[in-house]
Amino acid sequence: MRITRMSGAALLTLGLAAGPAVADATPSPSGESSAPTEAGTSFRTATEVDQGQTATANASAGDYLYWSFPADAGQRPTVKATVKLPDTHAAETWQIDVYDGLRRRQACQYGPQTRTAAQGAASVNLACTLRTVRAWSEPWANDPLPGTYYIRLTTVGLPTSDLGLPVSAEVRMDGKDIGGSAAVDGSLAEPLVPGAAAQPTEDSSASAVLSSIEPEDGWASGWWSDRWVWTAVGGVLAALAGVGGYALTRGSGRPPRV
Repeated sequence: MRITRMSGAALLTLGLAAGPAVADATPSPSGESSAPTEAGTSFRTATEVDQGQTATANASAGDYLYWSFPADAGQRPTVKATVKLPDTHAAETWQIDVYDGLRRRQACQYGPQTRTAAQGAASVNLACTLRTVRAWSEPWANDPLPGTYYIRLTTVGLPTSDLGLPVSAEVRMDGKDIGGSAAVDGSLAEPLVPGAAAQPTEDSSASAVLSSIEPEDGWASGWWSDRWVWTAVGGVLAALAGVGGYALTRGSGRPPRV
């Protein structure tokens, strides 16, 4: 009995000592990655944002705020921004622009890309829905292609009295999968993602390192779409139609008297 009690006490002591270590090793929600709380001031310093995240930033009226996000073939990105203005301000016009990986400004299909906040307004909402990202395009075309996209938020025609006033911005990007209706015959060799740095390799030569930003499931580059499914279904239906047509037109065969 004495040995049993001693063994139990020893196990209890070990359990109490190991308890905090196990608790500390368990990941907590506070350790999860959170959305960015700042913005860049140029294309090179743009803050990376994943699809579905809401990025925030505090700035001054007149600053240029930049974010970047990934968009893959077959997606139709929609960027929404909300700017909270100070209590006292004059009429301000805010604008949101979206650029592709080649830093070409992309036109918005719809959405209030530019809006004027009336004097004393608490906030202003902006939105821009781009065209569907294509897997391949002609070199002379301005079609959106897979890769990194840049968001620029700023004011246009800012009154001098409002220059430097504190503002806060919220930006969110969502991508809608369009499907095979936007698929094309071709794909890029690599997505339009800029090199983030140059790191030396084992042979002391520098190699370009691509940006870490990419879609959650990786770059598709347009190799798969639901057009494959519809093509297969169409082939099966055509074969069934051929067999049915033959069964209806062949008749009952040669008469017995012949």
